[in-house]
Order: sequence, then structure tokens, then C-alpha cells
Amino acid sequence: MKEKLEQLLLTVQKPGRYVGGEVNSIIKDLSQVEVRFAFCFPDTYEVGMSHLGMKILYGLLNAKDYCWCERVFAPWMDMEQAMREHDIPLYGLESFDPLCEFDIIGFTLQYELSFTNVLNMLDLGNIPVYSKDRKELKNLVIAGGPCVCNPEPLADFIDLFVLGEGEEVTIELTDLYRKAKAENWDKQRFLRAAAQIGGVYVPAFYEVNYHEDGTIQKIEAIEGAPQKVTKRIIQDMSDTFYPENFVVPFIDTIHDRAILELMRGCIRGCRFCQAGFIYRPLREKNPDVLCTQGKDLCESTGYEEISLSSLSTSDYSGIADLLDELIDYSEENKVNLSLPSLRIDNFSEDLLEKVKRVRKSGLTFAPEAGTQRLRDVINKNITKEDIFSSCNIAFEGGYTSVKLYFMLGLPTETMADCEGIIDLAQEIVGLYHHLNNRQKGKGVTVTVSVSTFVPKPFTPFQWFGQDSLETIVEKQMHMKDYITSKRISFKYHASKTSVLEAVFARGDRRLCDVVYRAWKKGCYFDSWDEHFYFDRWMEAMDECGLTVEFYANRHREYGEIFPWSHLDYGVSEAFLHREWLKAQEAKTTPNCREQCAGCGANRLLERKEGKCVE
Repeated sequence: MKEKLEQLLLTVQKPGRYVGGEVNSIIKDLSQVEVRFAFCFPDTYEVGMSHLGMKILYGLLNAKDYCWCERVFAPWMDMEQAMREHDIPLYGLESFDPLCEFDIIGFTLQYELSFTNVLNMLDLGNIPVYSKDRKELKNLVIAGGPCVCNPEPLADFIDLFVLGEGEEVTIELTDLYRKAKAENWDKQRFLRAAAQIGGVYVPAFYEVNYHEDGTIQKIEAIEGAPQKVTKRIIQDMSDTFYPENFVVPFIDTIHDRAILELMRGCIRGCRFCQAGFIYRPLREKNPDVLCTQGKDLCESTGYEEISLSSLSTSDYSGIADLLDELIDYSEENKVNLSLPSLRIDNFSEDLLEKVKRVRKSGLTFAPEAGTQRLRDVINKNITKEDIFSSCNIAFEGGYTSVKLYFMLGLPTETMADCEGIIDLAQEIVGLYHHLNNRQKGKGVTVTVSVSTFVPKPFTPFQWFGQDSLETIVEKQMHMKDYITSKRISFKYHASKTSVLEAVFARGDRRLCDVVYRAWKKGCYFDSWDEHFYFDRWMEAMDECGLTVEFYANRHREYGEIFPWSHLDYGVSEAFLHREWLKAQEAKTTPNCREQCAGCGANRLLERKEGKCVE
């Protein structure tokens, strides 16, 4: 196959996506391997190679002598066409063996619009897309990642899902598979045993019944599976596996740098933010461990940038000491330091000075809403004074560019709230011009970036219906026309992709037919605007007798059974509903360091006494 590939690679864009052989990639003697694991990322090489989860599990699985984990990415359109024309199946980058020769085929589901890519990759790898058509234990298809908090739209295609954090449960599954393979178990026996592992959800072992109106009547476990599947978490972030090196790509990727994971979870409780709830409770990594890992990665990869990764970097309790040591190292070794996810309400002059030593570009903040009422609805817990204070510190520190992120279509939003976004940006422009010590001869640029709100499972807004497509577009156009200053740059995202995202985020397993039909109509790489065909998706929905309104736009009543009601991500439904009621009254909840709100996630810790955050 390598000979065929060599000829094809001369005809496609970016052949470096498909050749493997990168520094720190792992090659093993196949005769010494008992379990072959394909880690599949349902997007391009550049996107997948930026994903921290792949880097962690690739290193973790390959640390086991009996297992060989290889990387598999979705080929771009030109490469796929060439592969199909020349009968070359999708393959692992390390061995170039076809996907169908692997024992376990694991997908990470980071985004709902990657679902059809999963089917396309299986098909390109000569593997039946429906789990019922894969009779043998070999080619076991599993999936993890944030979208698994509602896996039902893929329930017919995936043999089992892994809920929560994968470091421990993936090894437990691989060990079980090794035993099953050695003892010649059939697939059904393996799945029954796997369902008893914490965090493993086997969709075939759950029967879903519906009311006449399409809502769910009940979800019933069979085959001895647990009635509720609880996510897995890592108890001690400082003691868990973290790779000493990353595979170094030959071509540029989205995030081509060393990554340090500061913590998992978030103290804030923004009511729209799924990640802030499904990754609870907060667990921080020791600063000394982080410094050691950052230096090791730079030395083993040659990377010249370290990025600090978390949901809210400035909430990391040891951020000052960590930055002091890393900045000294970065300056001495000419390594850049990236600090994303800075909170607008704890941005200080001291932090600015540290940021200026490692980053000279514009600053990014996320007010999320343009009026105080709506910021209280979403529990952002920041005021206009916080926003002005941070921008003032930035401007006085020499910055002339600020980027602000907002969400459109939030619960209870009015057109006045939309106008408030532009009003706020205009006031920030005025704030700059009233500074006495601003840089003479330089104008300010305020970039307003607006994304469409998508209600997500396991958030207080899971009961709220998304705005209709027509309403979203109307709000976008009104905001665009409302701008009067040339100093404001307005950017907004495609609304149709957000509509489809909402359908699958809140959907049930009847959408499996929609996914299959849309894929057959040529829908994949849906997250890429040039390959998104909304009309084909609507055709597939119509053919299945389903509607966007039922899944995306419908408000849901408390007590309705959700497609994900048999899954447990730590936060209780009672807590989420309390937050939903407080949102409707525009009442805020303090962050976890100020007061425990009783979300329930602390029960997942082995040490159950005390609060989630010390």
C-alpha cells in the first residue's frame, strides 16, 4: 500500500497529513502486540494533532507493552477521492495498516458536527457503520469526549461510550479486551462485562420508549446494565499520567506548541457553559509538577511556545508563582508563553505585567452579554465596572486592541440586550479616547465577536429552546446596522451550524437515521463552512419525520425525561433546575470559592467531606 500512497501523495494538498513518521511517533513490533488501538479524530490532521486528549491517551496506551495505539485522522476531500478511486482504505499513521485490522477503534467526539465524519471514516476503513452489523469482537468501536454527555444520536453506530475522563477507564477497557481476546469471548459477552466498568455506557443495553408526542416515556436498562451510568474522573491531577513528549508534526497545526493542563473543572458556574458543569469538580495540578512537565516537553519536542490550558486560567490558585517560574524559563530559553482564558474580573496590573512579558498581541475578554441584567441571567458574575477596569488597565499598559466575546440568543434576551453589546463596545472605544496617557497617533480597535447560543445537556439552560433561525438572523442584522463607530469590528458566526448543533446536543436516538441519511447525501466535514449543506440535513430530517423545532427550539418542562437522563455527570438535576429558576429571575450564584452551591459533583471525589474547592 505504501507504493500506491507515494504516487497519490504527489496529487493532493498537504501530503504531510498522511505520511506519519514524525518525531516521537511510536513504532512497535507487531509480533509483541496483543491489542491494537486506533485513536481516531473525526477531523483533519491539523485539528486532531492539536487535541490534548489524543496526546495523553496516545502516550498512556503505548506505555503498555501489550498495546499499540496509532493515530487516524479524516482525510480531506481530495485525498479521500484518491483513496476510494485506488482502493486504499483508511489507515493508521504508524503502521499504514487498514483500519479494519485494528481491535479497538476509538473516536473522540469534540463537536456535534463531526458525527457524519465518524461514519465516513468507518466506511473508508472497510468497517460496517452500524454496530449491529459488526458481529465479531474485532473492530470494537468506542467513543469518548464532551459530546458523549448525550451520545444518543450515535447510539446505533457506536458499541460503547466512555463517560468523563478517559485515563483510567480506557486502560480498564483495554485490559478487559485483552482478556476477552485471549479467552475467545464473543462480542456480547465482552459488552456485558464492559457495562459493569464505571463510566462505560453500552447503548444496546438500554431500551427507549416514547410518548405519542415524541417525548420519552422511559429508558430501561437490560442485560444487567446499570440503570444509571456515572462519569469517571481523575482524583489527583498531579499524580495522573501526562506525556513527557508530544508527536511533533511535519506541517503547521492549529495549536503547534507544548500544552500544560493547569486544572480540570471550573469554579464559575456560567449557566450556558457545558464544560463548566461536566468537568466538575475542580481539581488543580501542582505548580511544581506543571513547571517540570513544561520544561520536559520543550526539551523533548523543540517547541518554542507553552500554552496554559484550562477553562479559566486566571482562576488557577497558583497562577502568580507558576508564571514567575515559567516566565523566567521562557525568557532564558526564548520560549513564548500563551495565557488563554483570562477572566475579566480578576485581571490586574500585576497580571498584565506578566502577560506583557510573554505576549504582545491584543487581549481577549468574554463579557458574554451586553447588559447587566442578562449577565446576571447567565451567572457571569461580572459588572460593567469590571469590564471597564480591565480594559482601562490594558489601555494604560500600552494595548490598543481588545477583542470581546458575546453570545446571541441567550434565555430571556431582548433586542435591547443585543443593542447593549454594541453600546458596551462603543463605551470602551470612548474609554480609550479619554485616557490622558494613551499612545498618541494610535487608534483603538474593539472587535466584537458574537456566537449563537446552543442549549446543552447538563446545564441549567438544557430546558430552554434555542431561538429560531429567523430570529437569530434578525438579531445579527440589527446589531450590524446598529454600529456607528468605525473603531468597532463586528464578527458573527454562521447560524445554521448552530441550529444543527442544538438539534444533536438535545436529540434522541431517532436522529441516528438522520445522521445516516445525511452522510449518504454527502454531508461530512460539516464544521467547515464550505462543506456544510444545511438543505441536505433538512431533507434527511423530513424523510425521517422529524423537525428542528422539536429538538432545538422547544422549551422543555421540568420532569420531562431527557435522552441523557440515564447518564450521570455529577451535577444533580435538582441543582440545575434551581439555577434555571434563578436565571429566570436574573439572580446570581456565588462562585465555588466563595460559597458551595451544592451541585453534587463533590460526591465523585474519594474524599467526600468538605467543599469542592479548598
